[in-house]
Amino acid sequence: MSGQAVSVVGIEAEKRALRAKAHQRRADLHAAVRAEAAERATQHFFASLDLPRDAVVAGYWPIRDELDIRPILAALMDRGQRVCLPVVVGDDAPLTLREWRDGAPLYEAGFGTLAPAEDAAHLVPDVVLMPLLGFDRLGTRLGYGGGYYDRTLAVLPKRPQLIGFAFKRQEFDHIPRLDHDVPLDAVVTEAGARYFSGDGKPID
Repeated sequence: MSGQAVSVVGIEAEKRALRAKAHQRRADLHAAVRAEAAERATQHFFASLDLPRDAVVAGYWPIRDELDIRPILAALMDRGQRVCLPVVVGDDAPLTLREWRDGAPLYEAGFGTLAPAEDAAHLVPDVVLMPLLGFDRLGTRLGYGGGYYDRTLAVLPKRPQLIGFAFKRQEFDHIPRLDHDVPLDAVVTEAGARYFSGDGKPID
């Protein structure tokens, strides 16, 4: 096995250990604390991030104990923003991003999530709001390990702005990053919004 392969294996093992810790940190939060954190994160999002009105925003339907951004999506649609939700169409396929129009029904799409109907328009996002298991001070994101967002970002015709959502306690000192790991542009928690330069340096 080459040195590079050993390095990748080691990084993946480190990430698995971090995921276990992140899951536990999030699960330890009481439901009322999560609800209050989501409300504060919503306030920070609109106070700190100025999105163009014509920007297409990809959000997510929260599952389990993820930070709930549904109030953000509702507010964006209320002001006329185009919003889409991700749909898993295959284990090794990129996500499909279907438009969610105000008042349109959502349907079960596996993994405990909901999604627009199959005939909804497929959109290319300018901004992606994504759930995180963890993040660090350099904007490295820790996902669930399925690679869905990595594959999706790789096939998009343009690089969208990436905004992660998490609870403050999901921050780690360091998360290892592989070549295909696209860093965050910003992260929003109940403590506020933080920006990253994308070149391995934090923006304080």
